[in-house]
Amino acid sequence: MSVLRLTGAWTGLLTDWLDRENLPAPEIRAALAWRAPDDIIPGPQWRALLEKAVALRPAAVAPELHIGAGVQPHHVGVLGYLVLATETLGEAMLAYQRYEKLFYGINIAQIMATGHEVEIRWQGATGFLGQMGDGVAIAALITFLRRQVENPPPPSLVTFTGTPQRPGDEQAYHDFFGCPVQFGNSHVRVRFPAEYLGIPMPHRDPALRALLDRQAQALLQALPDNDAFDRALQQLLPRLLAEGRATLPTAARALHVSPRTLQRRLTAHGISWQQFLDRARTQLAREYLADTSLSLSDVALLLGFSEQSAFNRAFRRWTGTTPGKLRR
Repeated sequence: MSVLRLTGAWTGLLTDWLDRENLPAPEIRAALAWRAPDDIIPGPQWRALLEKAVALRPAAVAPELHIGAGVQPHHVGVLGYLVLATETLGEAMLAYQRYEKLFYGINIAQIMATGHEVEIRWQGATGFLGQMGDGVAIAALITFLRRQVENPPPPSLVTFTGTPQRPGDEQAYHDFFGCPVQFGNSHVRVRFPAEYLGIPMPHRDPALRALLDRQAQALLQALPDNDAFDRALQQLLPRLLAEGRATLPTAARALHVSPRTLQRRLTAHGISWQQFLDRARTQLAREYLADTSLSLSDVALLLGFSEQSAFNRAFRRWTGTTPGKLRR
């Protein structure tokens, strides 16, 4: 099984908590500061940073819950905004499950129906994060959902594979989630009454959701059989394209590797940088062109072309037709 990793944006949760707690923590902040939102961070590294941070508050009870409670959409990246744009909480859960790989690098969530309840649960791979990492993640999930609905009903059950770390933690978990919490379980899970799924999301936006959904799908398809490193490259590319900086050296710097290392990773997939760039641009172009609210010049700019004519020539080379004909 692949090792879990997280997006660099997620580490902002810890920086924000250090700020709220007025903790200088120069060593931890230095380790966090060089990570851009598009970076990747292996699960064990995230776990180590969390443990160092909470050790600065030895008397705190369940500090991981307070870290997770600071979640904002930008901490989750495109997945967070995609979830916000969905119609209902049930649809939001399905969107999360479908694109979880953009966040963790692998898909581990399952959605299960049990009588009049529905649960989302994660398999044992979450153990890489430890109890603190899992506590942060589930506290963030529940906080994220609570912010979308006025006076939402609490979950009916939350479980963890780990065990409480400090005296008073178990009660703190019960108080935070407002429901029974079990530790030492086979899965990390959150269980809801089935009617919870029909609650409408207040910021639902079908057009935005469709655009984000297409972009997320394009990112999933850009490289075959990808791993965590490749996923970070896919997430990085749309921003570099829109900024007109989609070069191998620029991408390598953003990923904190040498250009030679990046080229070697691409070679392992049997493609060059230019082939990867063309493939990703083709996939993104098709998704952007399906959105009629974007003009052809808008699509050209999003893909890093300074002129629509250059985009037209490139698109014909990729597909054998023009953007205009594809859209008609």
